[in-house]
Amino acid sequence: MQPVKDPKLIAGNGNMPLAKSIARRMSMHRGMGVNLVDARVERFNDQEIFVEVFENVRGEDMYVIQPTSNPANDNLMELLIMVDALKRSSAARITAVIPYFGYARQDRRSKARTPISAKLVANLITQAGVDRVLTMDLHAAQIQAFFDIPVDNLYAAPIFALDIEHHFKGRMGELMVVSPDVGGVARARELAKRINAPLAIVDKRREKAGEVAEMTVIGDVSGRTCLIVDDIADTAGTLCKAAALLMDHGAREVHGYISHGVLSGPAVDRISASVMTSLVITDTIEPPDPVKAAPNIRIVPTAPVFAQALLNIWSGTSVSSLFETETLLPIYESTYPVFQRP
Repeated sequence: MQPVKDPKLIAGNGNMPLAKSIARRMSMHRGMGVNLVDARVERFNDQEIFVEVFENVRGEDMYVIQPTSNPANDNLMELLIMVDALKRSSAARITAVIPYFGYARQDRRSKARTPISAKLVANLITQAGVDRVLTMDLHAAQIQAFFDIPVDNLYAAPIFALDIEHHFKGRMGELMVVSPDVGGVARARELAKRINAPLAIVDKRREKAGEVAEMTVIGDVSGRTCLIVDDIADTAGTLCKAAALLMDHGAREVHGYISHGVLSGPAVDRISASVMTSLVITDTIEPPDPVKAAPNIRIVPTAPVFAQALLNIWSGTSVSSLFETETLLPIYESTYPVFQRP
């Protein structure tokens, strides 16, 4: 079924460079301009958020691009208020494009008298008037069930697989994928299957949030080039300790592949001083200047996959086709030569 209206994009302040890249990629795919809707998202003196849309959106198919990364509360409120503005302006359908879904780590009650904040945020987004959510690498798959609207969860693993095939060409046989904790085994196993590599696990025990008391390696990593795979790196304490532990167990090199580079507090300094040869993150969170300047941090783009996913949603075709590396290769190689195969 062909859509009647062209897709229209609008973006908050959460990651404007990514939003503009998505618009450019959609323009390339369609052969006609797809621009961000003219709007202002500003703050009053008391930091209340104000949104004004300067274009007619009545009956339009709208896509709101806004990760809820740091500052999480401000970016979340921007998203909700933009959706409300569009809903009250009679937009036909509103899709929230949330490259990084904040509060996802609070997806269950780990102790007595604690919230399930991910469910609360899902309720807020739904009640604001969102008809569909598009995101990438949710911290826990069950968060999709927190919504009573369709949720498309893209994966960074196919993009990472392309990057690994390029950067480790001729060395694929020495690679080993490592999960930094037991909870991330499914994510690490998925990438390991894509690149045909064995899997190891770093088992960690936490005394409290943000602090690791003990870590052990499950699997033989001696002589291997280890790829630590996770969805979030916040202060990078666990990541750097896991890298050091792997080197102590005989690993040849350690590289990190992280979907969302939160990288708060001392993270960049820790990574720069760590034994990791490189850390690869995506641009779902806008990287600040210290991250861009770090010599061993590399950023891979997500705009091509988000642009294609939006076009697939708009045209009513499959989004799950983008889970495959072979599907993504032609999308990436035309613009990003680093992903081209010989």
